[in-house]
Amino acid sequence: MLKAAMLAAVVIVSVAAAARPASAQAAPAGVEKKNYNYSEWTKGRFSEAVTVTGPGKMIFLAGVGAEDENGAPGTILYKGDFGAQCKYAYDKIKRLLEKHGATLGDVAKMVSYLTDVRYQPDYGKCRVEAFGNNPLPAHTLLTISQLAWPGMIVEIDVTAIVAK
Repeated sequence: MLKAAMLAAVVIVSVAAAARPASAQAAPAGVEKKNYNYSEWTKGRFSEAVTVTGPGKMIFLAGVGAEDENGAPGTILYKGDFGAQCKYAYDKIKRLLEKHGATLGDVAKMVSYLTDVRYQPDYGKCRVEAFGNNPLPAHTLLTISQLAWPGMIVEIDVTAIVAK
C-alpha cells in the first residue's frame, strides 16, 4: 500500500510539473539582449551579432572570416590567401561593430582560430595593423583542423562593450 501511495504521489508531481508552461529565461531587470543577422545565409543558423544592453552595451560577434556576405552559404573569398582572408575578416569586424556604435577600440575579448599554426606570425601582423593605435584586447589564439566552411583559414570571435 505504501509503495502504491508513493508511486501515485510521484505520478501526480510529475504530471503537475509537466502541465506547467515552460518559463522563458528572462533577462535581468534593466538588461536587454538582441540578436542580429545581416547575411541572408546566416538566418536560422546562428546570430552574427548579439548585443546586451544594461550598464553598458555588450556586442558579441560570431566567428567572422572570409565568408562572402552576399554569396551563397559556404562561399569563401580569397581561398588559399591567408593575408587577404585575415584583412577581409577584420574589415568585416569593423563594419559589424560600426553598425552597433563600436570600433575596434571597444573590443574587450577576442578568440581567433587558425587552421595552421604557421600562419601565427602573419596573423599577429594582420591583427596589429587592423587595431592601429587602439589597445589590443584580451585574446586567445587557437589552431584547429578545420573551420566552418572548406577554404576558411582564419575565423575571429569578438566581444566589445560600449557605453549605453
